[in-house]
Amino acid sequence: MSMVEERLAAAGIVLGEVPPAVANYVPAKQTGSLVYTSGNDCRVNGVLMYTGKVGAQLTVQQGYEAARQVAINLLTVLKAELGDLDRVKQVVKMLAFVNSAPGFVEQPFVINGASDLLVEAFGDAAGKHARSALSANELPFDTPVEIELIVEVDGER
Repeated sequence: MSMVEERLAAAGIVLGEVPPAVANYVPAKQTGSLVYTSGNDCRVNGVLMYTGKVGAQLTVQQGYEAARQVAINLLTVLKAELGDLDRVKQVVKMLAFVNSAPGFVEQPFVINGASDLLVEAFGDAAGKHARSALSANELPFDTPVEIELIVEVDGER
């Protein structure tokens, strides 16, 4: 088990299987030392843990929990792509969308759910990342959060 997975296990997180893509795309693509993930949502065992807009149907805390689950799903994708999460040198960039009710402006606090988990998994030096936390008026399948990552890895595939 990798050091990253040991940290996750200590937090009660076990990575599962990558769900099949819902359209014509791949979960991740590596070019050189960078891996780009497709957008992920907050599914647990194939079912969205929450649906709806943050600031209307969902609280900031529920959005935070959804973002945390998205980060877990992203780590699942990265493990499948890389074979070992210890190959991640650093999380470079996160692009995050929050399904927001009109007037909702606390997207950064929602997306901290994902950012906090990445720092927990990789530590400050490798886990802290550049980030955009954007509002969306709708997201696919009414998911509250969608996130994609760019990570730098050791070695090319």
